[in-house]
Amino acid sequence: MSEKKLKITQVRSIIGGTKKQKATIQALGLGRPNYSVERKDNPCTRGQIRVVQHLVKVEEV
Repeated sequence: MSEKKLKITQVRSIIGGTKKQKATIQALGLGRPNYSVERKDNPCTRGQIRVVQHLVKVEEV
């Protein structure tokens, strides 16, 4: 039984973002544009993505 995963890629810089957005990017494991991480698809991750949805691109893996 495999869990769904999300590939999250930062596409825009965090410069000019709020403290909450900067903390969320860091919590997701991102930091620079074009960095990607894979995370489990769960409500917690979806909530983090919603905070920075204008800075990231999300794909199901």
